[in-house]
Amino acid sequence: MKDRIVFVCESCGASFPKWMGRCTSCNEWSSLVESVEREKKKPPARTPHDAAVSYAEVDVSPTDRLQTGLPEVDRLLGGGLVPGSLVLIGGDPGIGKSTLVLQLADGLQRAGRRVLYVSGEESAAQVKLRGQRLDVAGQALFLLAERDLDGIEAEIVRLDPNVLIVDSIQTVHDPAMMSTPGSVAQVRGATTRLLASAKSRGMACFIIGHITKEGAIAGPKSLEHMVDTVMYFEGDRQHANRVLRVQKNRFGSVSEIALFTMDETGLRPVPNPSTALLKERPAGASGSVVTCCVQGSQPLLVEVQALVSSGFPGNPRRMTTGVDHSRVAMLLAVLEKRVSCQLASEDVFVNVPGGLYLDDPGIDLAVVAAVWSSVRRRPVRASTVVFGEVGLAGEVRAVTACARRVAEASAHGYQRILLPAGNVDGLGTIKGAELLGSAFVKQALENLLETRNEP
Repeated sequence: MKDRIVFVCESCGASFPKWMGRCTSCNEWSSLVESVEREKKKPPARTPHDAAVSYAEVDVSPTDRLQTGLPEVDRLLGGGLVPGSLVLIGGDPGIGKSTLVLQLADGLQRAGRRVLYVSGEESAAQVKLRGQRLDVAGQALFLLAERDLDGIEAEIVRLDPNVLIVDSIQTVHDPAMMSTPGSVAQVRGATTRLLASAKSRGMACFIIGHITKEGAIAGPKSLEHMVDTVMYFEGDRQHANRVLRVQKNRFGSVSEIALFTMDETGLRPVPNPSTALLKERPAGASGSVVTCCVQGSQPLLVEVQALVSSGFPGNPRRMTTGVDHSRVAMLLAVLEKRVSCQLASEDVFVNVPGGLYLDDPGIDLAVVAAVWSSVRRRPVRASTVVFGEVGLAGEVRAVTACARRVAEASAHGYQRILLPAGNVDGLGTIKGAELLGSAFVKQALENLLETRNEP
């Protein structure tokens, strides 16, 4: 088969012999880009190492994990970095991805690991300037400003590092491929070669990936399937808080998060995220409710704020930050239909302070309670925590990990916990906490109004 021109979808990686306006595989518009399909070589003969082995004979002895120097990152990875694993980190430009991996490189080399940091966007001097600001030191960290994949692999062979960091995969260029760096074929081909090197050498590898305007990692979707772990670094660049979220992890649980703060000396883990996120909560303000969400296995107390104000009749605004816009629209419809709360001509703003984005359905009841509190102009008592999923019939559905949510709320001194009735029976008695189970939204809001004369 000779080299030929094909058109590859940047979204799903499907290839077509000619350009089309729409990918017939994933239905994305204007996602096909030109690429060159190289001549296929005859596959090498199979060796005895390729032979199948009995399931009973497979060695599953635990692997010693590498400690990164950031305990929160080790927790997200499932206890440390697994040798031979490939970790993909994505995030907005300027959010701090390069700072994060440089601090990880420093922690690994301080633990006696040889680290090769490959930068395709900055020179070695620029990387060191950032390292001096972060107090990076040591002789086991090697910097390489290189985009050519052949040159990178030559340095891997020469140095034999324990950990490889590539910043970023979109800048790496395989000279054997005629497509430009950052194209679908280049990203997929470079990742495949790095994956082979990592697995054959037992070398852990961090790869930084650019993201699209929709927030997904740029390149074919197959890129996320190829790697072992996918992490997203999130946050507002104007805000000090940063969130590292695990989207996929073959060696640990998913949806785990770690909270960091960014300052002039780099990223610092937040030891108690619940306390940090609630320390600036205004006292006695209507529209402010504390809820407990679960991110992976970690319960987290956060504040949900709502503001309802008069808008233009027939054109009300619905603005959300930190929560799904469509979900909030549904909850407002439930309030109007099931609780007779008229919002058709009101502007509604919902916000989760701290730079977090919450997709846990357990915060539904807190959003409803915050909007209700703003409408009635009655603050919810500061010692109340609210959580529960809300259905279209106005019912409050049971949530997962309820015991952990209640324990987190009780540990931080919250004495009144408003939760789904379906979760109350399995909890028993919680010392120092009053559990108020509600089967419907209307009943839950009545429980909230009992605090109207309390501070």
